[in-house]
Amino acid sequence: MSKYFVEQDLTLCIGCLACEAACKDKNKVPQGSFYCKMIPVGPRDINGVPVVSHVYMACFHCEKPWCVDACPTGAMQKRDKDGIVFVDPDLCIGCKACIKACPWGVPQWNSETGKVGKCDLCKDRLDRGLKPACVTACTTSSLSFVTPEEASRKRRSDWADAMLRYR
Repeated sequence: MSKYFVEQDLTLCIGCLACEAACKDKNKVPQGSFYCKMIPVGPRDINGVPVVSHVYMACFHCEKPWCVDACPTGAMQKRDKDGIVFVDPDLCIGCKACIKACPWGVPQWNSETGKVGKCDLCKDRLDRGLKPACVTACTTSSLSFVTPEEASRKRRSDWADAMLRYR
């Protein structure tokens, strides 16, 4: 498991997509592909008001990533120091085996480069002591950058309360 986690507070997200835009800009992700995505859920009727919530989706940086195992060249890798799963573009041959292997559709085809790309939690920014671009750009501070342990402790009850409101 990754040492890091992007956590979302559903009660703060307004679906502005600033996270998606920042990620696309920072990583030069072409139109039609996303390294992170806000998935709209709803609308649901809550006390006569239609409500749409947005759920943040990006790479889970799995403990045993199928995409890494599927890559024939070693381009898809997992960093030992923090568990971040990333693509080395110099080794990627564009075979798309990692795309097929990931059950969540995280690796994305880049038609401009002929290679695969994916969320790497902005590891270059992390290495400089900065947060991922998606977290920095979040206009309502709905996204936060934490360890899995912090995420579990910090918002377990808040998340459960939010989910009850959106039923």
